[in-house]
Amino acid sequence: MVRVALFVRLEVKPGKEKEVEEFLRGGLAIVQEEPATVAWFALRLGPTTFGIFDAFPDEPGRQAHLSGRVAAALMAKAPELLSKPPAIELVDVLAAKLPG
Repeated sequence: MVRVALFVRLEVKPGKEKEVEEFLRGGLAIVQEEPATVAWFALRLGPTTFGIFDAFPDEPGRQAHLSGRVAAALMAKAPELLSKPPAIELVDVLAAKLPG
């Protein structure tokens, strides 16, 4: 069961959309190694707006992800790829349907 999640909005610099898309696709292999990351989605919300939604069973799982490899890589690349810092929202999951 998932109880907490993250929603991260990424505003991309013009001309960097393809690089961000590739970065997000590459993140999948990394998060597959995180046992507490129950669900992870890389999203395109608009021409220069991307996002990440991921869910966890508890707060320690969420914090482990926030201090993990994808988050570190994103923060390192942010000045080059993003027009502003990532907007990271900590959210509570009220209900979810996951494959079981």
